[in-house]
Amino acid sequence: MILRDLKIVFIGGGNMASAIIGGLIKQGAQAKHISVADPSIDCQTRLRENFGIETHPNIDSMTNALSQAHVAVLAVKPQQFKEVARAYAALQLVSQPLLFSVAAGIKTTDISRWTNNAKVIRAMPNTPALINQGMTGLFASASSNHEERAIAEMICQAMGSHVWVEHEELMDSITAVSGSGPAYFFAFIEAIEKAGVSQGLDAASARKLSIQTALGAAMLAQQSTDSPSVLREKVTSKGGTTYAALQVFEKMDLQGIVSEALEAARARGAEMGEELGRD
Repeated sequence: MILRDLKIVFIGGGNMASAIIGGLIKQGAQAKHISVADPSIDCQTRLRENFGIETHPNIDSMTNALSQAHVAVLAVKPQQFKEVARAYAALQLVSQPLLFSVAAGIKTTDISRWTNNAKVIRAMPNTPALINQGMTGLFASASSNHEERAIAEMICQAMGSHVWVEHEELMDSITAVSGSGPAYFFAFIEAIEKAGVSQGLDAASARKLSIQTALGAAMLAQQSTDSPSVLREKVTSKGGTTYAALQVFEKMDLQGIVSEALEAARARGAEMGEELGRD
């Protein structure tokens, strides 16, 4: 399967769906092969104007598109997921597309049960996917084959990068590390910015310094063959300014704080999965 031949349906046309559609078209997907169901007239209009794709008010009006699709992207909010999944099942499609879910917390077993479709791949993207710089965790149900995994990877390339996990419970760890991860970095940037202002920098300069430093450090870590630990050591001279700051982080147990925070996120993700999966 090549991208230009991929027939894809989106159920839900919000920000994440828009980001994926835009990325797919940039990479060679054909607008004529993409259709979206969303009840919002404004959303439908925006998608048609931005991408020239076909839109529908609900999935009942796109049975033909679903029957011909290679993949259906389920891009609705977790709280709406069960209702939408059951509406999909009610269509009783003869030919079932691969289901690619970007709904946080919904397990593949629950998706299969509600939709009567065993071919499910679960994805956990993060918000930088909106600018095609996201990180997505993927888990495939046992019924998904190699070609369907390849289709999932094509979709993820429209959002950024991806990793696969072999055990679904690890999706809760993916959520804790990268799904929620951007917020941690935003919080750290915010803290550095405020500290800079408190030391006399104007707000605009403090923000620019904080954001560019974070961006540069991330890019250096990505491009370097050294580990983050080695990179940290290379810019730290004992008795110097960086050393003084890192000593404070160590005294306050930064690693312990981060570990506890991520465990709270992982546990809450697992809890939400149980709550959302109830019939």
